[in-house]
Amino acid sequence: MTVFGLNQTYIKVADINLYCEYILNDKPPILLIHGFASSTYTFRRIIPLLQKQFSILAVDLPGFGKSEKSTSFIYSFENYAKLMIECIHQFGYSNTYIVAHSMGGQIALNMALIAPEKINKLFLLCSSGYLKRAKKLLIYSSYLPFFEKFLHYYIRRKDVTHHLRNVFFNQTLINDELIEEFGKPLAEKGFYKALIRLLRHREGDLLPQQLQDIQVPTLLIWGEEDRVVPVEVGQRLVRDLPDAQLITYEKTGHLITEERPELVFKNILMHTI
Repeated sequence: MTVFGLNQTYIKVADINLYCEYILNDKPPILLIHGFASSTYTFRRIIPLLQKQFSILAVDLPGFGKSEKSTSFIYSFENYAKLMIECIHQFGYSNTYIVAHSMGGQIALNMALIAPEKINKLFLLCSSGYLKRAKKLLIYSSYLPFFEKFLHYYIRRKDVTHHLRNVFFNQTLINDELIEEFGKPLAEKGFYKALIRLLRHREGDLLPQQLQDIQVPTLLIWGEEDRVVPVEVGQRLVRDLPDAQLITYEKTGHLITEERPELVFKNILMHTI
């Protein structure tokens, strides 16, 4: 698919250089938030579909993709959420739709808690949920001199193809381009430094009582064969969020934007017009 008019730029938000891809027109804005160890590349197959109906803003989160791997940023979901809210402002929008994948779902939910008036609707794709903060021993260990080398070994002990097999149901979709793109962050030293800070600063996922305070309409979209964030998490979220629906796709894994882009687009469009 060809993306017409896709612009690429860096913007500075809270002294962090963020890489953005965007298409601005007279259509309603939609913000795309990727997940852990990923980037705007996650949305490459749905952007060409979305651009027909929306202005698009996709951002690489600090620590990931082409954005800055800051060693001063506090990598908490709350701070990520505040950054994304400021991004919306910098692009001249007062509110937006949000499509968020995996860990990005927790950031989007934090945005809905902090500034519900800024969000028209949430579309959460295989969103993370109910994860607790890292154990204190692991956080303390992260300050040891050898920890970065340990983390590098732990992540690289299995190759990129293995990690991709875990996020796809349809293994035939894994190709050299995907292996190269998803392997890029693993080769960056700054990625591991940012990852350590994320380990230290990431608060636990929103608690049920916090989710119950979110009044923003939410559509949860899940792959029934998701091995990273099982569909049971979606079933729990739909019970805790006051205004939520859950749609599941058969024979679909965690990387739902790669396996079912047309269906994801169709469901987004059905719930925005």
